[in-house]
Amino acid sequence: MAAIEQESTTLVTLTAGAAVKVGNLMAQEPAGEAEVLRVAIQGGGCSGFEYALGFDRGAQAGDHELEFHGVKVVVDPFSAPYLQGATIDFLEGLQESGFKIDNPNVVTACGCGSSFQVAEGEAPEAAAGCGTCEH
Repeated sequence: MAAIEQESTTLVTLTAGAAVKVGNLMAQEPAGEAEVLRVAIQGGGCSGFEYALGFDRGAQAGDHELEFHGVKVVVDPFSAPYLQGATIDFLEGLQESGFKIDNPNVVTACGCGSSFQVAEGEAPEAAAGCGTCEH
C-alpha cells in the first residue's frame, strides 16, 4: 500500500461534516469491508459522467491515497484528472440531505445534479439518461 498523500493542490477534499457522516456509515459495515472511501467517476447519466462513492477494503495498485479527518480516501488513476480540486461535503437539511460534490472541472451538469460533463470530455457513447431530466 502506497504512502498517504498530502499534496499542495489536493486531488479531492473531504470536509469535516462529510468525514463524520462517512465515518458513521463505515462503522455500520462489517469489519474489514469498509476501510476506505472510494471516490470515482463513471460514464453514464444525461451529461456524460456520474460520481460514484462507495466503500472498499483498501487501495488498489495505482490509486491516489489521501486522508481527511481520520477517513482514508482513494481515487483511481482514471478518475483523478476529472476530480482534481473537488470538495465533497455532506448536507443535512429539511429539503436537501446527502453528499454534495463541488467540482471545478464541471462545465455542464444535468438538471437533477446527478451527472456532469467536463470541458475536454464528451459524453461516453454508453451514456444513458437519468430519467428525471428533460432534454
